[in-house]
Amino acid sequence: MRLQSIDELRLKGKVVLSTQAITTEYTQCEEITLSSWQDKIIQGDCLEVLRQMPSDSISLIVTSPPYADSRKNTYGGIHPNKYVEWFLPIAEELKRVLKDDGTFILNIKEKAVDCERHTYVLELILEMRKQGWLWTEEYIWHKKNSSPGKWSNRFRDAWERCLQFNKQKKFKMFQDEVMVPTGDWAKNRLKKLSDNDRMRFNSQAGSGFGKNISNWVGRDMAYPTNVLHLATECGNKNHSAAFPKSLPAWFIKLFTKEEDVVLDPFAGSGTSCVVAYQLNRSYIGIELKDEYYQLALENISKAKSYPVQRTLL
Repeated sequence: MRLQSIDELRLKGKVVLSTQAITTEYTQCEEITLSSWQDKIIQGDCLEVLRQMPSDSISLIVTSPPYADSRKNTYGGIHPNKYVEWFLPIAEELKRVLKDDGTFILNIKEKAVDCERHTYVLELILEMRKQGWLWTEEYIWHKKNSSPGKWSNRFRDAWERCLQFNKQKKFKMFQDEVMVPTGDWAKNRLKKLSDNDRMRFNSQAGSGFGKNISNWVGRDMAYPTNVLHLATECGNKNHSAAFPKSLPAWFIKLFTKEEDVVLDPFAGSGTSCVVAYQLNRSYIGIELKDEYYQLALENISKAKSYPVQRTLL
C-alpha cells in the first residue's frame, strides 16, 4: 500500500479530503475506518500518513526513528539542534491516533557533539510533556553483544533508551506476559530464611521501601526489571539500523493483547510489523524509503508463509 500524493490523485480525477479518506483507492465520500489500515505497510512520509489515520485507534506505537545525524546515507540525517522541532509534529499526530489507554514506546539515543552528550533527547521529553504526554517510564536496552570500543574521552555505548509515553495514568499493561525465571539466586537465598525474611522488612537506609523475601518461596517466575538484556540484530544486512525482534516483541506482549493494533511509523525493514503478526496482533507500518518499503513487504510475506511460527516469540 503506497500513499499517493494529492497531485497524483487530482490527475486521476479524485478529490481527497485527508480527514475522510485514505488516499489509495478511496473517494471523497468514503468514511475512513481502522480496518482500511490494518495489516498494511504504507509507503510515504509518516507525518502525512498519520494525518489521515483515524483518531484513538492504536493500542501500541513502538518505533525507532532516525537518530540525530545518523543514517545519513539512507534517511539524510537530522541535526541534533533541529531534532525536537522535526519530531514534535509527528508526536502530536501519534498522540491523536493512540487510544487513551494505549502506550507509545520510543527507541532513541543521544549522540556526542563537541566532546559532550547532546541534550536533544532530554529536550524532546520535556517538549512532549508540554504536548500532554506523560513520560511514564524509561526502559534501558542493554546490547549484551555490543562490541568493545572507545574514543579519547569515553567508551562505546552498549545501551539505548526505550522511552514510554502515555496519554493518561491508567493504561493497558499485562505484566505477567513478560515474567522471567527466578534464576539460580533463589535456590541459595531461600534455603534458610531469617526472621526478617519472613516479614516485610523495611530498608535500613530509611528509604521507606521494604520486602518480604518469604513471598518468593516456591515461585519459578519473577517480574523483570526495566533493563532489557537483548542482543543486537546481526542477521539483517539490508537495513542500516534494524533492531532485534526480541525488542518490539517484549513491548507488544507487555502492552497489548491478541488482535490489538500495533503501529510503527518508521517501519524500516518491517521488524515490528512482522513480530506483531507473529504474536497475533494487527499491524500498521509506515516507511518512506522505497527499498526498505519493499524489504518490509518481503519480510511480511515471508512471515505469512510460515503461519506455524505465530505466537512462538
